[in-house]
This record gives sequence, structure tokens and C-alpha cells, in this order.
Amino acid sequence: MIGEGSLPEAAAVPFTEPQFFAVLAAYNQALGLPVLAGLQALALAAPVLLAGRRGAARRAGAALLAGFWALMGAGYQWAFFAAINPAAWAFGAAFLAQAVLLAWYGAVRDRLRLAPLGPLRAATAGLLGAYALLIYPALALALHPYPATPLPGAAPCPTTILTLAVLLAAGGGVFWRLAAVPLAWSAVGGSAAWLLGVLPDYGLVVAGLAALALGRPRAARAG
Repeated sequence: MIGEGSLPEAAAVPFTEPQFFAVLAAYNQALGLPVLAGLQALALAAPVLLAGRRGAARRAGAALLAGFWALMGAGYQWAFFAAINPAAWAFGAAFLAQAVLLAWYGAVRDRLRLAPLGPLRAATAGLLGAYALLIYPALALALHPYPATPLPGAAPCPTTILTLAVLLAAGGGVFWRLAAVPLAWSAVGGSAAWLLGVLPDYGLVVAGLAALALGRPRAARAG
């Protein structure tokens, strides 16, 4: 793991490791513990709602995911991360676009509904969801104590893993309509696992690779 000094000189990032965790801590403190706790509860509720039979429940689950991405785009990326990384302005715009797509396809059109899956895709979606909601926050709290703790619903990396899990479990041909930004962040954010010593983010890399492999249409995979 990288120490508490600056990032390796070869890393093309405009900030140091302490600066990154200071920004994350400031973001979490601005939200406050009650809001963070509420976001964790909502993150746990989102896949349950999306698995429901009622359209209103599915729309609410999709709206929660859209809200997470809007918060991360305008809140984390623009209001905090942009102070140390100019690329955050582009990241934030992409996150807000993802929020709009989730709201349109899920909350408005009710296309983000969980569907019967093959055993491998179902198991992968379930494992990624459990990792994002349970294992990731436990590891993050142990390795990066509050307030510098990335948590689902508030921080980009665990929320991206959760989103990819939901998209893998969804039917209706929406995967490639909604996966571009999460897949891109799995590469960009996944670099934090090595560059910044955020070990839980190795799961983000795994999630991106699994989504690329299993998110293709069944006919394409068979070929």
C-alpha cells in the first residue's frame, strides 16, 4: 500500500493521497452522519424496491439510484473533488447525465426492472450487490475510518458497483443504454485501488470487467 506521502511520480494525477482523503472527509462531514446513515439505508432499499412487482416500487428504486448519481455529480465531483482535480468538472457532468438516464429509463419509463437471469449472471449480480452494500463499507470503515470513508449512496466507487450489479440483473435491454458511465468510472475510479491505497476499490475493477463480460446480449455471448 502507498504510504501517506505523495503519489508515485509516474501517476498522472494532479493531487496527493492526503489531499484526496481530505476532500473525501470534507464531503462526508458536509453531508453529516445522519445523512450518510440515511443514504446507506436508501442504498440497501434500492435493489429491494427494484425487485418488487409494483411499478411504483421499481420507479422509486430507480429514482434512488438517479438521486445518488446526481448527488455524486454535483455534490462530490463539482463541489469538492474539483478543488484538487480539474477533470472532476467533466466527471460531474457525466455523473449528472447518468442520473438523467436512470431517471428516464427507470423512474419514468419503468424499464429498470429485475428479470430472470442465467445462473452465472444472477450470481455475479448478487455478489456485486452484496459487495457494494455490505463488504465494501465494512472494509472501507476498517481501512479508512470516518470521516475519510467512501460509502455507498454517497461515494462514487461503491455506488458504481451497486449500479453495475443492478444493471446486470435488469432485463428489457437497458444494460448498454445505462452502463457507459459506470463502466468508464470502473476504470477511472478503479485506479484508486493502486494509486491511493483504497483496497476496496479493487472490487470496482472486478465489477467493470464482469459487467463487460456478462452484459452483452445472450446471442453475442454465445458466439
